[in-house]
Amino acid sequence: SHYTDWTIAHVHSGALGWNGFMAFGMLYWLLPRLYRTELWSKKLAETHFWIGTVGILLYILAMYTSGVTQGLMWRAFDETGRLQYPDFVETVVRLMPMYWVRAVGGTLFLVGVCLGAFNMIMTYLHRAKDLSDPVAEAPPLMGTVIDEPPPPSKLRASGAAVADFAYSIERFAGMAYHRVWERLPVTFTVLVVVAVVTASLLEIVPTFLIRSNVPTIASVKPYTPLELVGRDLYLREGCYNCHSQMVRPFRAETERYGEYSKPGEFIYDHPFQWGSRRIGPDLHREGGRQTHLWHVRHLEDPTSTTQGSIMPRYPWLLTDALDFSVVQSRIDAMAMLGVPYGEALTRGEELARAQAQLVADEIQKQGGPALHGMEVLAMVAYLQRLGTDLNAPPPTPAPKATTPAVAGN
Repeated sequence: SHYTDWTIAHVHSGALGWNGFMAFGMLYWLLPRLYRTELWSKKLAETHFWIGTVGILLYILAMYTSGVTQGLMWRAFDETGRLQYPDFVETVVRLMPMYWVRAVGGTLFLVGVCLGAFNMIMTYLHRAKDLSDPVAEAPPLMGTVIDEPPPPSKLRASGAAVADFAYSIERFAGMAYHRVWERLPVTFTVLVVVAVVTASLLEIVPTFLIRSNVPTIASVKPYTPLELVGRDLYLREGCYNCHSQMVRPFRAETERYGEYSKPGEFIYDHPFQWGSRRIGPDLHREGGRQTHLWHVRHLEDPTSTTQGSIMPRYPWLLTDALDFSVVQSRIDAMAMLGVPYGEALTRGEELARAQAQLVADEIQKQGGPALHGMEVLAMVAYLQRLGTDLNAPPPTPAPKATTPAVAGN
């Protein structure tokens, strides 16, 4: 079910139905007691419940149906062994009616929230005039603690023939010992801290004793300074909400996207962009599939390249200037996390400007506009890098120094 709307339905049934309704129930119970009055309208609270319930049902049923539809369409093959729906947008178009039903359901839930908020405000406005708390004084504590006598043994009273160990278990289950711990809060706290720290160290220490539990790939290199800034733009614009970056080892996925993703490809991703949902296609093998100009047009107006796309437009990427002054701080942050940057540690901005110029020149060669210094250049550089390292040749090892032969040896 991963990457489908089935997960969205599952999560929202709990978020709206469990957490949401539990919170409303607590508020409806608490406010009349807090303000010493009656709930302003019990009928309105009941209306809130039923409107919210219908809204949740519409929301999750539409998403459950959408999730099953996605799963079936993504993995469908025809009689010839080819993908039956090779174009991802075919699935998106099929799901549009379900998204509208979800929108109606979510709107109903929000209407219920507004009714509940109105009811609570009116309850507050009809609060009691005197909200002062009565003052009560607790009786003084006794100098000595007298424990209650232990309860009589049910085993002995029953006359059952059992071993003495059974009586020990019965006494332990009676929890009488816990009264002793309650009178030793400092000791008990210290022992709890020791237990938690010890258990935590058992998990943490092994991670420091090994270099990595992810196999590295020689051809995988860190992002260039410009690509790293493009990745930040990708995060800023929320692209990860709709696009994943992990091709799973299923035939349907490798047929549609290419070679499945390897753990070693993500060692320089902080954080990784595997994602949780696919409203758009997976992008981990996107690099090199399209031209630079295609990406520019797609970001400016997705429908110009993909009919039926519901991806939002990002025209400001073509008009907002790229802030090259942030490049070096991005490089420094990644270096602190262990990414092995070389000359980029001192020449990050210079390298980013040089690559941006190359990308801008290529876009113009392909018939596109002049976009020198714009944010879209970094985004295109990042998208064109995705998934390309796996098939790139590994770096050539430096030649080993040799000791010259000495005559007579």
